[in-house]
Amino acid sequence: MTTAETSDTDLGSPQLVFTEDELMREHEYASPHLVGSERLHGGFLADGAYQPPRALVREAAFDAWEAQLADGGGAPLDADSSLLDGIRMPTVEQQRVLLRNDLGQTFWNGLTIIGKIEARGRLLAQIDFPELQPAIVEDISEMAIGHLNKGLLVAHGLDEGGQPEAGIGGHDAMWFVARDIAFGKGAFPDVDPPDNISRPDSGERLCPEITPEIESLVSFLANLLIIEFRAEIGFRDTQEVFRTPDLFVHRRPGAEEAAEIVGRIRTDEEIHVRSLCLYLGELQSVTFKMVDGGSIPGRELIDRFWLGLVRWATVEQPELQAERSRHDIERRILVHAEAERVLSEFDAAG
Repeated sequence: MTTAETSDTDLGSPQLVFTEDELMREHEYASPHLVGSERLHGGFLADGAYQPPRALVREAAFDAWEAQLADGGGAPLDADSSLLDGIRMPTVEQQRVLLRNDLGQTFWNGLTIIGKIEARGRLLAQIDFPELQPAIVEDISEMAIGHLNKGLLVAHGLDEGGQPEAGIGGHDAMWFVARDIAFGKGAFPDVDPPDNISRPDSGERLCPEITPEIESLVSFLANLLIIEFRAEIGFRDTQEVFRTPDLFVHRRPGAEEAAEIVGRIRTDEEIHVRSLCLYLGELQSVTFKMVDGGSIPGRELIDRFWLGLVRWATVEQPELQAERSRHDIERRILVHAEAERVLSEFDAAG
């Protein structure tokens, strides 16, 4: 009998310790997730509802850990994607202007880049992350942060990058499938994402009280949450574009199906946002061991790091990204036969 089973059966308390096998378990699907001949992760329940992969135990575990955190007076990090509601280039209506004028490469490139960024996420299933317990005063074996290397980060990584060795696509494949059924394969040349989509590392330590390895892990989790927030806004906008009735008129059913696929990705990503907010909330609730032998409240470290990251994500990065996007889009518009009209419509839709 496992520790978790003993806790449940003998003491009647909620299960708080899980094996990797448990955290990777899938629901019994009534039908697989297929788009054409492409096998994608997750599946459909008997009522036809889409069910994310590896969620049978994982979501119940988050319920238990969140309840435990609340019982101790803590809470998941208080943040959501509205944090990033600000300048965006292009807007949904600007994308529509481009597509109506046969300038779909910006939208195509966006879908391609998202898919390739999602593929990078598979690294979460391959990297050896440092153990947090040696850096924390409290016992974290019954917390989510005590399970990062016991299936949680692996599950997250497989959600993003799939299991190509088993012929099962993750979010990367889902984006490419959505793109191709709306546009048709090879509609525009391939494109690669930027090398770094997280906050650039200036080399300055934000939390010198703890070891560089643990600071890097905290930085990674916080940056990943910001990326998920930015993605959520982008995914919502993408669905709106796909569902615009006068776009993709010769492939209308494909565009509607593409919006449905993006909706399934958003359902999966809700687990990711929930988990990252929980990890950071737990880290706020514990005490970190300092390299000089003392200790420091986790809230002090996490809040210091998070506030700096939020400033970058809401003030500094959006303006830089908008300027770069504007340059690329204007360059494409200027080769259009009616460039002046299109540019005027594009600006009016901003």
